[in-house]
Amino acid sequence: MIYIWVSFIYTYYDLTNNQTLICRVAISSKDSDKTMVTPIRKSMTSNWHTRRTNETMRLLVTTIVGVIFGFFLGVSFPALSLTKVNISSNIFPSIDLSYIEDKYSGLSTQALLNVWSSLKGRRGFSRKFNNTKIWVPTNPRGAERLPPGVIVAESDLYTRRLWGLPGEDLIVKPRYLFTFTVGYEQRYNIDAAVKKLSENFTILLFHYDGRASEWDEFEWSKRSIHVSVRKQTKWWYAKRFLHPDIVAPFDYVFIWDEDLGVENFDAEEYIKLVRKHGLDISQPGLSLDSGMTWQMTRRQEESEVHKDTEERPGWCTDPHLPPCAAFVEIMAPVFSRDAWRCVWHMIQNDLVHGWGLDFALRKCVEPAHEKIGVVDSQWIVHQTVPSLGNQGKAEKGKAPWEGVRERCRNEWTLFQDRMTAAEKAYFISMGIDPPNSTSR
Repeated sequence: MIYIWVSFIYTYYDLTNNQTLICRVAISSKDSDKTMVTPIRKSMTSNWHTRRTNETMRLLVTTIVGVIFGFFLGVSFPALSLTKVNISSNIFPSIDLSYIEDKYSGLSTQALLNVWSSLKGRRGFSRKFNNTKIWVPTNPRGAERLPPGVIVAESDLYTRRLWGLPGEDLIVKPRYLFTFTVGYEQRYNIDAAVKKLSENFTILLFHYDGRASEWDEFEWSKRSIHVSVRKQTKWWYAKRFLHPDIVAPFDYVFIWDEDLGVENFDAEEYIKLVRKHGLDISQPGLSLDSGMTWQMTRRQEESEVHKDTEERPGWCTDPHLPPCAAFVEIMAPVFSRDAWRCVWHMIQNDLVHGWGLDFALRKCVEPAHEKIGVVDSQWIVHQTVPSLGNQGKAEKGKAPWEGVRERCRNEWTLFQDRMTAAEKAYFISMGIDPPNSTSR
C-alpha cells in the first residue's frame, strides 16, 4: 500500500530573531499525529519592525487551515494504488506495479525508489541480452535465426562413409549427374549405357516398377543411387528429387529415358562439344532409323552441332522458334546447372508426362536459338519401347497405353494454357499490353 504525504510551504516572520523563515509542513495520512516541519530557507531582513501583527496572524491562520485541509485530504484517499493510475510507460516501463505494492507496501519512499532502480537495471540487462538474438532476413526462408556462417543452403548426391573423417570421404567428386527412369526389363540397355560413363558421373536410377533391389546383379548398381516409386514418370521424379539446390554441385544433368541405344555416344566427348558451342540445353542427335517426330532432333551427318532446321510447311511461324530452333525433345535432354534451375521451376507438380515442356524450354535461356541445340557427332538410337505406356490402367474399354497417351495430350493443352495465362497476368500487372502467346 502506498500512503500519501501532503505537504505545504508557508512563510512566517520570526520577531525574536528579526528574520523571515520559509518552511515545509508535511503530514502523513498513515501517521496523522506526526507532523514534520522543515526549514527551507532563511534570509536576513532589515527594518521589519514595522510589520503589523495582523499580518503574522494571517500567516498562522493560513498554515493551520492548510494543515487541517491536508489531514482530511489524506484520510479521504488512504489506499491510492499505482496500478489504478495511468502512468506513462516511459516512467514505469515493463514494471509490475501490483507486485511492487504487495511486496513493498511497508517500506519508505526511499526504499521504493531503490527497488525501482533495481528493476530498471534488470530491464537494461534484459535489453542487452535480447540484442544477442540473431535475425538475418537475407538468410534462406526459415533460417533467419541462424548465423550465416553455419547455413548450408545446398546439398548434393554424393554418398559418404559411416566412419572416418568427413573431409576424406570423397576421393573423387563427380561433376555430372546421369539419371535414367527405368524398369527392370530394360536393365541390359541401361547396363550398356552406364558402362560408357566415367567416374565423373553420378548415376541415379528412378524405378517405376518397384524392382530396385534386383539391379544388384550389376556391380555399378551397388555404387549408384536408387529411388523407387511405382508407376511414376521421370518428370514426376525430377520435380521431387532433382531440386536445383540438391544437384547444384553438378555442371550438367542428364535426364534420359530407358530405351536409348548409346553405341555411338561418348558422354565426355559430348560435354566437350556442349561447352565448345555454348549449349545450356541440348540432346544427342537421333539416328536416321530412330523413331522421331521432329526434324530438329534428327542427326545431321556433316556437322558437330546444329541449332536450327527446316520443318514441314506451316510448322514454324519464326525460324528462331520451336520446332525449327531453340528446341530439343524430352526423351534425352541435358541441362547446364543454370538452365536446370529455371526448368525445374517451370515443371508443374501435377503434369507428370512433360508434354509441351520441350516447346517452353527456350524461356530459360537467352538467346534461346543460340543456347539450345542438338549434338550430331555424338548420337543415339531411340528404340521406342512403350514400357511406360504399359504402366497405365485399362478403363472404359481402352487399353492401358491408350489412357496414358490421352493424358499426355491433355497435359500438353493444360501446360500451354497455364503458360499463356501466366504470361498474360504478368504483363497486365506490369501495365503492358500482353503480346501474342508464344507458348505453343
